[in-house]
Parts: sequence; C-alpha cells; structure tokens
Amino acid sequence: MKGLVNVCSGSLLAYFIILCLAYIATTDAATSSRRYSWQQRWDKIVKLPGQPANVSFSQYSGYVTVDKIKGRALFYWLIESPAAAKSKPLVLWLNGGPGCSSVAYGASEEIGPFRVQPDGKTLTLSPYSWNEEANLLFLDSPAGVGFSYSNTSLDLITGDNRTAEDAYKFLQKWFERFPQYKSRSFYIAGESYAGHYIPELSRIIVQRNKGIKNAIINFKGFLLGNPLIDDYYDNIGTFEFWWNHGLISDSTYKTLNESCPYDSFLFPKNQCYKALENAYKEFGDINPYGIYDNPCNELGSLSNNLKLPLPWTFRGNDQCIVKYTKVYMNLPEVQKALHANVTGIPHPWMTCSEVIRSKWSDSPKSMLPIFKQLIAAGLRLWVFSGDTDAVLPLTATRYSLRALNLKTITDWHPWYDNQKVGGWSEGYEGLTYITVRGAGHEVPLGRPRLALSLFTHFLNNQTLPSTST
Repeated sequence: MKGLVNVCSGSLLAYFIILCLAYIATTDAATSSRRYSWQQRWDKIVKLPGQPANVSFSQYSGYVTVDKIKGRALFYWLIESPAAAKSKPLVLWLNGGPGCSSVAYGASEEIGPFRVQPDGKTLTLSPYSWNEEANLLFLDSPAGVGFSYSNTSLDLITGDNRTAEDAYKFLQKWFERFPQYKSRSFYIAGESYAGHYIPELSRIIVQRNKGIKNAIINFKGFLLGNPLIDDYYDNIGTFEFWWNHGLISDSTYKTLNESCPYDSFLFPKNQCYKALENAYKEFGDINPYGIYDNPCNELGSLSNNLKLPLPWTFRGNDQCIVKYTKVYMNLPEVQKALHANVTGIPHPWMTCSEVIRSKWSDSPKSMLPIFKQLIAAGLRLWVFSGDTDAVLPLTATRYSLRALNLKTITDWHPWYDNQKVGGWSEGYEGLTYITVRGAGHEVPLGRPRLALSLFTHFLNNQTLPSTST
C-alpha cells in the first residue's frame, strides 16, 4: 500500500511539473507574441508627410538590432501590397554600391510606390510599383548605409562576409517581428553590387535551411539586375562594350585588356587605374549609367568630376533625380514618420556612403561558385541587364554567365511588351537571362513598365512573351 502511495505521489508530482512547464511555455509564447505584436504596431507608419490621399496599402519601418554589443542596427521599410497582401509573396530588395541605400534607390526611385516631387515635400504614386505584385521589404545594408547605424566606429570597416551574416540575422529577427510572413514564398531582388550581396545571402539561407521542414525563410530564388558577378569576365566584357560602342580608342582598349582583366573590378590599382582614368576621359561628358541619357552635372562640371577618385568619377543621371529624395529624407518630420535616425545623434541622410565604400575590406573575385551551388539547390535564378549601361554592361554579364557552362534550354529570342520588343532572352538549365531594351544601369528607373512586366513573369515563373500578339 505504501509503495502504491509513493507511486501515486510520484505520478502526481510529475503531472504537476508537466502542467507547470506547459503553463510557463504558453505564458512565454504569449509574452513573446505580445512583444512582437507590440513592436510591429510600433513600426507601423501612420502616414508619410506629403503622402497622397488614395494610398490603400500598409507600411512599416524601423530598426532590427543585429549586434547588441556593438550597437549595430539595420533599417528596413516594408511596403505591403494593396490587394490580397496575405497571399502575395515577400520580396527583399537590396541595392549595391557597396554603400548605397535601398531606401534611396530601390524604394524611392525604382520599384517602390512613391516618387518625391521637385519641391522635396510632396509624394506621388508610381503606376509601375512592384508592390502591385508582392510585399516589398527594403533594407539599408550594411550598417552605416542610409538610416542603418552602428555605435562602434570600427564597424564602418566592413565587407561581404559580415554584410551577408548581418542580413541573415536581420531576416531571422524580422520574421519573428512579423510572424504572418513566416513560411511565405520569399524572394530576393536587387542590382549592381547586389550581385555579391544576393548570392552570398542566398547561400547562407540555403545552407541553414538544410534539414528543416517548413523553414521560416521559405526561399524560392532571386532576380538580379546589372550585377557584378566575376571580376575577370566582367572586366573583359565591360571593355568590349566600351570599344564596340565607340566610347574608347583602339589603343585604350588594348591597354585595358593588358592591364585590368586580373585586377579588382571594384578597386583597380596601378596601371589598371591609370588605364581606366584615360578611358573615362575618352568617354566625354556622357552618362555611363545610360549612355544615351543626358549626363548629370549636379556634382559640377565634367572636369571637376574627373578629379574624384574611382569609382566616384562619374555619376549617372539618377543623381539629378535622387536629389529630391535626399531633401525629403532629411526632413525631421519624415524621419519621425519613418521611425528613423533615432540614435539621438543627428546626422545627415545620404544616398550612398563614401566611407563604407572606401573602407570595404573583403570582396571575392567571383560569385560563379556560389551560382553553381544555388543552381544545384534548385532555386529560381533570373539575371537581367539594361542594354545601355556602360558601368556593368550586358557583355560583362554574358561573359560571366557563359563561364557557368550551362546547357541552353531556350535559344536567344526577343520578348515583347505592348506589341514592341522589350528586350531579348535566353534560357539555361537552372538560370534565365533577360536584356531590357533601352534601359540603363537601374532598369526600373529608366524602363519602369518593362521592369514590372519582367518582375511579374519572374514571380509567376512564366517565360516572357515571345510574340507581339
């Protein structure tokens, strides 16, 4: 009988412990849920200054801390889809540089819904915003870019590795703050030096999703425009574009091919640097980001620009447009509405950080090995080029992609939009390549309708129309 009592007592105690643990777990989960729900409500944008009255979508913005000890926090801006946001995928947009703000370019000039008017105070709606098709998440990365910050000055010395790790930490914490997006179809898009950011972040996500069922980050693939992929192939392809388009002389073309192919595309040195300086002088007063667009003289005369070190020698026509955004984002009422610049140490908001760019510490020469890993993982990879870009031209990208030695599935062909040729495309085993006719370095900026069509087909995994009907 005594043994029976002991057994019963032990069973009751065990049962009581289980109940307590369940209660604690439930309470912790509820507390955590309330905390994140509170953070999400805090991040909601009530209304942006100068915002038009007919806005039918929700917006959120704020900070996610990625390193508490060093005080490193990344700024995001979520712009949801106006219709059926709950069923639309989530797309993270990253601009490159390195050192340029996704809020400045991607959100405000390219794929976001708002455009700042010349008064620097009023916003209008773009008819070609990508949030018609997806919920858009813009991230200023790394810390020190745009509204993102660090309390540690040495954090401004950064590079590819830490940028990718911080972006992954951001995503992990962001999905906890926005649990409604967990396991939602997730894509990454971007341009230029995001040709490094995006494959590197993609690799981390794929590696850390291995063996996990119903992963929180339900990563499906990426869409990458005018990207830096491989220093060697991008160099030789860029010089070929310059020569074929009559921008440089035969002798300069020869010197570039002798001095630069094995040098860094981002940080050229010695003889390569000198050859590039000479090539830029031969360009004349053009906009290399779109060679048939008008040049931007916002930073002064051509002779003054040529005195700036590479890669700041030239600025595209976008600098004449982004100046309105620069005025708007520096308004105190705008920063308050965005929950931005909250450190208590006021500093001017800039579209790009020269400090970040000049102190960049690691930049692998090639992304091709990562491309191969991601193709093997079965992701959807689309790469596109504006065909008037002389900074990272289509010939550079074609040389880099050709080095992957992928099997051709769909031969080179024109694609159509509104009964006109929108560009050309070729399909490979594991990758699709598209050119956008008449577009420069920032495709959605110069050809917004074509860019939206490309984006829509990418999300739907549909081939772009090959006929004009």
